Amino acid sequence: MKNVTRFSLLAATALMTSLAPAQEAKPKETDATPKKEEAKPAETPKLDFGDHSSSVITTKAWEALAAGKHDEVDGYVAKCIELYEAKALEMQKGLTEAAPKEKAAEYWALNDVGTCYYIRGQSKEARGKTEDAIADYKVLVEKLSFAQCWDTKGWFWKPADAAKDKMKSLEFDSLK
Repeated sequence: MKNVTRFSLLAATALMTSLAPAQEAKPKETDATPKKEEAKPAETPKLDFGDHSSSVITTKAWEALAAGKHDEVDGYVAKCIELYEAKALEMQKGLTEAAPKEKAAEYWALNDVGTCYYIRGQSKEARGKTEDAIADYKVLVEKLSFAQCWDTKGWFWKPADAAKDKMKSLEFDSLK
């Protein structure tokens, strides 16, 4: 009797296994709605953060902005903020005005994080994301106002001053 039962179970299993693929291949009659194509997530660019210093990351953010690689700008700026914003805010608290040019480099985190907010604001503007650009400029003006950026022509400029002008212009344009 055990052999018959075992044989019956084996036969039943074999029969069910052979029918299963045929049943799966049939479309469900009750599911009349076509499936939507799933949106593919945007590819995150592979970024090279170099030695992870704020100056290298900020330089790469500038280069990405110049090349119109806005996803890269976002990635570099986010990394700089993640790594150095706390230090930048600490440096800002210790100042009552922008450091003199002889000492400006001592405020490296403040300078690079502030510059990165400016860069991302520029990138957002280029993409037509006015409100996001204004938000980045506001952070710069309100929290990192003493940040300075070295111009390759030989002087420091203040991203917060440029951001104020940008904010006024963008807010005025949004009223039109």
